[in-house]
Amino acid sequence: MSVYLCIFDGDEELDGIDVGQYADFAFFREGVAAVVENGVVGSVCPTLMLHSDCDGEWTPAECVRLIEELNTIEKAFLLLPPVEYNSDWKASVAESCGIEPESFYDCFFDIDGEPLIERIRDLAKMSVETLQPILFQ
Repeated sequence: MSVYLCIFDGDEELDGIDVGQYADFAFFREGVAAVVENGVVGSVCPTLMLHSDCDGEWTPAECVRLIEELNTIEKAFLLLPPVEYNSDWKASVAESCGIEPESFYDCFFDIDGEPLIERIRDLAKMSVETLQPILFQ
């Protein structure tokens, strides 16, 4: 099972991100907890960190805060060296997309090889603009 984040307008899907397996999203959030929050989960990025990864939604109002949190995460992750991928699919996607991580930030991408923080931030911006929530599916 994978984490899929998406925005719908009625029956039409406006955009979506396949983050990867639940373990991949957990690995991302563990990185946030360690690097940005100094081990105190939810202390700096509550919108991202305190939300269940398996259901529900981020409202447009929550997405405003999520964008700020992702900006903070990006700045911190860019300062750290890369780590090994936590799953085989990431190594495969990195190879096929020519991803060569130069920072911790570069170690997180969706199943299409697009930067995860950037993709979630773009989805959050779309949520704010369209007044539609980001759904966890």
